[in-house]
Amino acid sequence: MTIDAHSHYMPPEVATNTAFFKEHWSDAEKQLRLMDEYHIDQAVLLYPTSDAHLNMGGWQALCKIYNLKISELLKAHPDRFIGGGILPVDTPAAIKDELKRIKDLDLKILSLASSYEGKYLDEPIFNEVFEFASNNKMPVHVHPQIMNPIGQERVHDPLLSPVLEYVFDVSMCIGKMMVSGVFTKHPQVNFIFAHFGGVLPIVKERFDSTYNMLRRRNFVKDLGRIPSAYFSRLYFDMSGTPLFGIFTDCF
Repeated sequence: MTIDAHSHYMPPEVATNTAFFKEHWSDAEKQLRLMDEYHIDQAVLLYPTSDAHLNMGGWQALCKIYNLKISELLKAHPDRFIGGGILPVDTPAAIKDELKRIKDLDLKILSLASSYEGKYLDEPIFNEVFEFASNNKMPVHVHPQIMNPIGQERVHDPLLSPVLEYVFDVSMCIGKMMVSGVFTKHPQVNFIFAHFGGVLPIVKERFDSTYNMLRRRNFVKDLGRIPSAYFSRLYFDMSGTPLFGIFTDCF
């Protein structure tokens, strides 16, 4: 079976509230035709991150519509799509209820962004999210944040931002989660990072050599193992990365 682990569908009710993800992202029938054409059996539907929450009154309103509409699409095509649910990160008190709702809607994966307004997934509010994922054997997919990613305050460019800032945000997210102990605290969670983890394949060896050098000088805390040992336990999708043969050797 061939599964597309990184695909997007934007419900029309959400797409109309975005600057970029318009009607072409809401055509499920076209998506199914393309899947058939390229012999893809199933596709995982992930939230691409957008400005919809800014135009819909916040993440709670967005979650209410987005998660429901993804669930309805799954019911219409149960053998073709796997749904990812999103969370109201701007309202931590509502996260627990939305996690339960995601499960009730039969969404099988948690779809998170690499950061939210500059805050990465090592923030304490995500502890209950990862505990839920662990207890329910639900993978966590991390997609690049396109709204205010790392470096956005210095470089705001329609080409440089998606090519560089988006993927750097994923790499920084992985680094922050590693040094803060998230991967150690939640060893049962299957974390999936988009786009091969950004620049991680290129800097993996530098992570190890720099960490070992700084440990000898007692400049950094003891992580318990070298960084690459943590990276080897993570999962990565290949979206936007045609050089598959080069990167598979990096992990």
